[in-house]
Amino acid sequence: MASQGKQPAAAALTTGETNPRGIPTAPFVDRVEDYITTREDVEPTLRNFQELISKYQFMEMNLQRRVAGLKDKIPDIKKTLDSVQFLKLRKDEPEPIESTFELNDTLYARANIPPTDEVYIWLGANVMLAYPIEEAEELLESKLSTAKKSMANCEEDMDFIREQITTMEVATARVYNWEVMQKRKDKKDGADDEKEAAKDTEKDKSN
Repeated sequence: MASQGKQPAAAALTTGETNPRGIPTAPFVDRVEDYITTREDVEPTLRNFQELISKYQFMEMNLQRRVAGLKDKIPDIKKTLDSVQFLKLRKDEPEPIESTFELNDTLYARANIPPTDEVYIWLGANVMLAYPIEEAEELLESKLSTAKKSMANCEEDMDFIREQITTMEVATARVYNWEVMQKRKDKKDGADDEKEAAKDTEKDKSN
């Protein structure tokens, strides 16, 4: 059991400072004695530190998956926006646009696209809606801006989380080192006690 009056390490995930997205800042262990006073405190403290590291690693994996999804999504939005902007530029042209479009990975078809003021956009979940071309452009620009901002936030959060994991790994190493030093100290004190006892025994024998 950790000594009373010491700051519980696990509390750092629910209280204290956070980054702009609410990810908690890891506790910086400057003095090991602020967390433990005896060797009995070492094991529960290290367990708390490992729990913090595991939670940060879980958040990092979720962010990595989100970044991977955004890396696929952003080029698709940009491609769709470019197409809408091209149709907008050509909407007053009298001649249709001859285009080659993809039916699947290996099959393409040609089509003549007449001038249009309306486009259809996939919104996901098998939903497609018709938009006036200006509204479609605004929608896609907004989606692209949101996706790029989300990507930047995710990358910033991952850097932040890696820093917190490093902080906790340093804290763990400091606790380990503190325990090693305590073991050496206890061993030295024990050896000194044995020497003192031996001296006392010799004195008793001589008397």
